[in-house]
Amino acid sequence: MSPSTVLPLRAALVAALAALAGCATPTGAPALASFVVVGVDGGAVARVLTAGASCPTIRIDGFDATMAVRSPAQTVAQRPTVSAPADAKPSAFPVLACEAAIPAGTAQASVAGQALALPRAQPNRIVVIGDTGCRLKKTGGEDYQACNDAAAYPFARIAALAAAWRPDLVVHVGDYHYRENACPPGRAGCAGSPWGYGWDTWDADFFAPGRALLKAAPWVMARGNHESCARGGQGFLRFLDPRPLLPGRDCDAAANDAVGDFSDPYAVALGDGAQLIVIDTSNTTYRGLAPTDPRMAKYADSYRKMEALTRNAVYSMLVEHHPILGFGAIRGKDGEVVLFNGDKGLQDAFGAVNPALLPPGVKAVLSGHVHLWEQVSFASAHPTQFISGFSGTAEDTVPLPAVLPPGAAPAPGAVVDQFSSWVGGFGYMTMERAGAEQWDVKVWDTKGAVRNTCRITGSKSVCAVAKVD
Repeated sequence: MSPSTVLPLRAALVAALAALAGCATPTGAPALASFVVVGVDGGAVARVLTAGASCPTIRIDGFDATMAVRSPAQTVAQRPTVSAPADAKPSAFPVLACEAAIPAGTAQASVAGQALALPRAQPNRIVVIGDTGCRLKKTGGEDYQACNDAAAYPFARIAALAAAWRPDLVVHVGDYHYRENACPPGRAGCAGSPWGYGWDTWDADFFAPGRALLKAAPWVMARGNHESCARGGQGFLRFLDPRPLLPGRDCDAAANDAVGDFSDPYAVALGDGAQLIVIDTSNTTYRGLAPTDPRMAKYADSYRKMEALTRNAVYSMLVEHHPILGFGAIRGKDGEVVLFNGDKGLQDAFGAVNPALLPPGVKAVLSGHVHLWEQVSFASAHPTQFISGFSGTAEDTVPLPAVLPPGAAPAPGAVVDQFSSWVGGFGYMTMERAGAEQWDVKVWDTKGAVRNTCRITGSKSVCAVAKVD
């Protein structure tokens, strides 16, 4: 189709949106958050969260249309969660979530006079962050992060620094929400923090601290285990998921979790033959999956759909929360560092379809879940793995070795060639296109200093520093 045909069609589509809205004039509903999500087939969706009684007007290339209600203001009855019933409560969402599709080729879009960041046909500068919420969880060790301390919970600073880098695209690899249980009395570090799964917690954990970065560029939003239906899934599906919000796929009723906890992979084109493929892994488990577990079939289906998507591009990067080819570490009872491998649930499900775990078209994997930064490259035919789970949540503290012990492998058959890590430091990762299958990676700290650099070439990568101190 020629440009002379495309432009009139796009103008007609925008005009049709305005006509359906009755040629609405701009409204002044207060926007609590406004941002752009990139989703299925790279389609862009404008989202606005507002305390107003109705959705605001969006202006697209000079035409006005009223945004559609994605989810109404409501309080959802308390449902079973990962917490004991006494440590949970109903989820209050006293905000409207509004949305509008942004036609491809749109030059300008705004809501209430505020410009929206629009996708580029070839994003060359990408920010990768993950695990950004502040951890408040009643566990055996009573894990309460000092959310009121900007040094202990630096996501707002990280978001501002990443925004100042002027990215074309932001990729969040999952786990936005962590404030699950109430801060205990006498804990000044988290005193007064909201908790639970409602709007106030989502605002404190993500929208307020992430505001600068939400305005800076469009986002690709992967789903983490903290956004499963038994955790923060209600907010994720209302606010961040790029797909339409459908009844029964909203995590409101536990009876529908077999639907709400899964979604199909989708691709986001990056230009020059490259693409992202985003997979929902929110309900996998590091313990592994039995052959009869229903999740085996669900994730096998995801694998097949991912493989089909890889045929549409020369170079695919997989975006999924749980690293299938990465390492973490714990301390054994004797105090020695013990490595743990990639996510066993995904290895079981994907490996049942393909022992190599991933299609050959996947050249790199971007993940989170482990609260550190990490790079692994392989001598075997496995894609390079990056973990960017160090952007706000309480960090892992057990150090990874600069040199892995002989035979260490994150998955069966994966032969490690290059390995680099940073444990105990907060920050963010950037990727800058350097060629058709080349990306320059930088690892930044909360002072805006570069702590490591890497180069991705095809399915391999190498970093300047093996272990960031």
